[in-house]
Order: sequence, then C-alpha cells, then structure tokens
Amino acid sequence: MEMKPGYRQTDAGVIPEDWEVDPLGALTDPKRPISYGIVQTGPSVPNGVRCLRVLDVDGGRINKSALITTTKTISGAYKRTVLRSGDLVMPLRGKVGDVASIDDDLTGCNLTRGLALIAIRSDWSASFCKQFISSIATRSRLEQSMNGSALQEIPIATLRTFKIALPPTKAEQEAIAEALSDADTLIESLEQLLAKKRRLKQGAMQELLTGKKRLPGFEIKPGYKQTEVGMIPKDWKTARFSEFMEFQNGVNADKSSYGTGIRFINVLEVITRSHLHAQDIPGRVELSKSRATAYTVRRGDIVFNRTSETQEEVGLSAVYVCDESVVFGGFVIRGRPKDERLHSIYAGYGLRAPLIRKQITARGQGAIRANIGQADLTKVLVPLPDKAEQAAIAAILSDMDTEIAALEAKLAKAHQLKQGMMQELLTGRIRLV
Repeated sequence: MEMKPGYRQTDAGVIPEDWEVDPLGALTDPKRPISYGIVQTGPSVPNGVRCLRVLDVDGGRINKSALITTTKTISGAYKRTVLRSGDLVMPLRGKVGDVASIDDDLTGCNLTRGLALIAIRSDWSASFCKQFISSIATRSRLEQSMNGSALQEIPIATLRTFKIALPPTKAEQEAIAEALSDADTLIESLEQLLAKKRRLKQGAMQELLTGKKRLPGFEIKPGYKQTEVGMIPKDWKTARFSEFMEFQNGVNADKSSYGTGIRFINVLEVITRSHLHAQDIPGRVELSKSRATAYTVRRGDIVFNRTSETQEEVGLSAVYVCDESVVFGGFVIRGRPKDERLHSIYAGYGLRAPLIRKQITARGQGAIRANIGQADLTKVLVPLPDKAEQAAIAAILSDMDTEIAALEAKLAKAHQLKQGMMQELLTGRIRLV
C-alpha cells in the first residue's frame, strides 16, 4: 500500500515522520525500571500495605474494594514497585494492555507478581502512554509478545524493549491524552449511570415480585400470609407449574444440520435474557416440517435451560415475545401455558424472582454440571397476583428495561467514538498541536 506523504512505517505502526519510536523502558525512571511486584504476599494482615492484583485492574481503572494486604517487611523487600501517584500498572497476563493509572490514594501501595510497574519519566506524558498502550493495535502487538504454554505472559525484558510511538513534544502528547481522557470520562459516567439503573431495577423486582411493595390501586387486602415459598400478600394466589404449564424437551438435531433453516433456541439465549425475541437467536437448524412443528416455540411460551455449569444458572427462564416461529434445542425445556393466568411479559420477570429461583436451584442436580428435568419443574410453586397487577408490574419493569437498553446503546456508541478517536489521534492522522 502506498505510504501517505509525511508518514513512515515503524515497529509501532505507520506514524508521522516527526514522531519518535522508543522502547518503553527508555521512557521510564531509571531508578524505577519496569518490574513485576511481590512474588508471595503472604496472608492479608490488618492495617498492612495494600497490594494490587491482576483482578483489581479492570477497564483501565482500579477497583479498590477488595485489595489484599501484606506486611511492611515484605513490601519493603520490593521497594522499587512501591507505587507513586501517576505511575502506570499493567497485567502481565490475561488482560495485557489494560493499563491503569495510580492516584494519590494508592500512593504507597505495592504490586503482586502478575502486574508490572511502568513509571514514566516526567519529561514524557504518562497519560499519553496509557492511552497508546491500551489501544487495540498495541494490545494486539502485546499479545503476540506473550510466551509460555500453560500460563502465557509478557516477560519483563520484552516489555522493557516494547516499542511505542510518541509525538515529538509533551504538549502534543498531553493534548491527545486529554481528548481521549474526556471520552473516558463520558464512558465512565455512562457506566456508573447504567449500574445505578440496573440496581434500581433489581431493587424494584425484589419489592414488586414478592409483594413487599404494591402499586397504587392494588392494595386490595392489606396483610400477608405464609406459604411454602414464603410470605406473600393475602390476595395473591399460588399454583404449581403442573397446574397451568405443559413441558416438553427440545429437539436433538444432527450437527450437520446446523447453520441454515429455522431459528434455533439454545442454552445461551435462555440464560442471558428474560424476554426473548427472534433477533436474539443467531443459531439455525434444518428440520423437516413435521419436526419443526413438533418443537415450535410460539409467542407466550416459556423456555428453561436444562443444564448449566453452575447451580445458580440452572433452570433460568425466558419468555418468547415474538410472532416468528422458532424451535428449541435438546438442552432446553419448553413450557407452554395451558391457560391465561400468567401474563406473558410478567412471566419473564416473575419466574426469575428469588421465590422461584430458590425452588428451581434446590432441585438442580449433578456433580459436574447442574441439571433439571420436567418433573422437577412441575413441582415449582408460583405466587400469582391477579392479571391486572401482573400487567402493571410488567409495565413498570419493561419501562426500566427500555431505559437500560437506551443507556447500553449510548454506552456502545461512546466506546465506538473513542475507538475512532484513538485510531486517528494515536497514529497522527489528526494533529491537535
């Protein structure tokens, strides 16, 4: 491909001719070279020195909520990885390229063996280096530098010689870092708002689906009654699945028939969604007309996953809320309502309520994988508000889901915008100074 005038090909990619390419080690404080942290921190001690692990670094930020501690003696044996404000840290394995910056609160902490200290000198911009290392292109090069068979990681020697590209002045580096940092701030604010909305929805589900909170117009008979599944409002009824649901196991199709044909619900779609649309189902399978008819899922049907790696996820349910015909796989159980006592949209929420999940997970069996069958599901006791109250609860929770989905889309767009900015700014295609 023809090189654009004013640019050159380097180990760090195509960059402007006036940019520099330096090994990362040459940019760091010579008294604090790139190093990994404490090999054995020992058990956590009260009021000890806090230590950062790989799992504490996530998305370019440090989660301080569960930091381990070590003794001052052990930390003192690793003095050069004692952290200072403005230092960078990066996992040497797993999440390579996920670089975080140390703030004032973490000054004096130390690192564990899985993290590397990158102490950028003051004549270079640590913020720019953080953004450059965390870019998709740089992460790809870092991953190619990993070695080891069972546990792949980047050797310290390799990280010290790893090449990065920089604008010629710190002012330009800082200008780029500031623009990308503004994008990070937007992303973080959206993530925090999204987490808050999800917590609010979770709280609303716990209140509304157990009757602890009643919506206006539905305080028919004040008070509660004790049932097999716990305390519920006096005016709520209960029914076992066997009374209003017919169950059927899914189709075991030959692997050669996968890829084309009718949409095919598998375990993953059930686990990850409480309400299932046709567009949420990527898999397809070729079936004869008679088999497709026998294993059809239609609007209002409820599907359960028969098997899971964990007890907590077995028997999760999703209600199908679309008119397009689909079929369901062998690791899925279809529940088809025999009457209309259960509001279909409410079912997507109500059947994931703690009162229901506790019963289902208790019936899951299996040493390696948790499994549940039709007979187990028939015994599950379901608290049932009347249809009008179910519809009102479903409307509240659906509105919350709509708001959450809008925020998720906005967050995805913010991530895409930042990636586009990084591609332009970190390659010098757009110059800010």
